[in-house]
Amino acid sequence: MDKVIATAAEAVADIPPGASLAVGGFGLAGVPNVLIQALYKRGVGGLSVVSNNCGAMESGLAVLLAAGRIARVTGSYIGANKEFARQYLAGELELELIPQGTLAERLRAGGAGIPAFYTPAGVGTQVAEGGLPWRYDGEGGVALASPPKEVREFEGGRYVLERGIRTDFALVRAARGDRHGNLVFSKSSRNFNPLAAMAGKVAIAEVEELVEPGDIDPDAVHLPGVFVRRVVALTPEQAADKRIEKRTVSS
Repeated sequence: MDKVIATAAEAVADIPPGASLAVGGFGLAGVPNVLIQALYKRGVGGLSVVSNNCGAMESGLAVLLAAGRIARVTGSYIGANKEFARQYLAGELELELIPQGTLAERLRAGGAGIPAFYTPAGVGTQVAEGGLPWRYDGEGGVALASPPKEVREFEGGRYVLERGIRTDFALVRAARGDRHGNLVFSKSSRNFNPLAAMAGKVAIAEVEELVEPGDIDPDAVHLPGVFVRRVVALTPEQAADKRIEKRTVSS
């Protein structure tokens, strides 16, 4: 039952080249930076990443992206990540861009054992009809486009079929975790982390505070330990290392 791994390097040691990863985080909040850095140091590439975005401000997944380690991204936001946009438009990586709510539900569905579901999001657009550029050819043309998806009518409304997502591994960050893998997330850092962990066949969590089993009230658990295979306790310095993407101050 003790799922604690001594170091982040040991926790990611068996992630092979070409693996698929569900990664928690939104912007700079709740990003498993320590696990990502450990994976970067391993030097594995050809990774398929499922995450809301692909890192920001040269942190998080942006570290793997800049090193050319990511081959495919399933996400909902490119944003201000200029390197992400450059690689996509240059045809250096494949991108499946989907609505943010659909991404969340596809991860949750995969973790819950639901192979597919219907949603109104994207009906009447290229999300459902196909033709979204997944990969460019580097010269402005589309080398690979999204296929059309099944659309059905239910009670007078039209819905598109979306498939649940399962990945080989998941990397997440939690505020607290016990040795059994039960996790608690802090405020907005909860974001995609529980969903990513559910979707991964092997979920690895870095926790800012490691506690003993029973120290977390069962009613306070955000993600049960049944979804988590490995836990890495961060040092106080690692736990305190939290950057601010856009600082807003009053005059």
